[in-house]
Amino acid sequence: MSEDTNALQKYRQQLMFLSNQKQQLQVQNNVLENTLKELENTQEKRVYKGVGNIFIMSDKEKAIAETKETKETIDLKLKQIQKQEDTIVSKVNSLSKRDTKEEDTQNTDGIA
Repeated sequence: MSEDTNALQKYRQQLMFLSNQKQQLQVQNNVLENTLKELENTQEKRVYKGVGNIFIMSDKEKAIAETKETKETIDLKLKQIQKQEDTIVSKVNSLSKRDTKEEDTQNTDGIA
């Protein structure tokens, strides 16, 4: 039973880590969505883009393509994290059910 408890604790820690990572990626994703909207709405042919601590002039279409590519990468990472979360939640639920069954069996045995 302590192995199950350790496993549950480990899975919960993994879920917390994934949740934090997912939240950070969602914030980045929202920023990229807003950036794309602004880039697509501007009439300018050249725009500034941030590179490290500086801004450089870039072709608008190139900036849009790069931003879309980055957003696609983040979308894939979010999907991967969601799959990992689903797998871990399934494992946690399975262990919890097993613990509940063991407790019920122990309680029934103690009554008799």
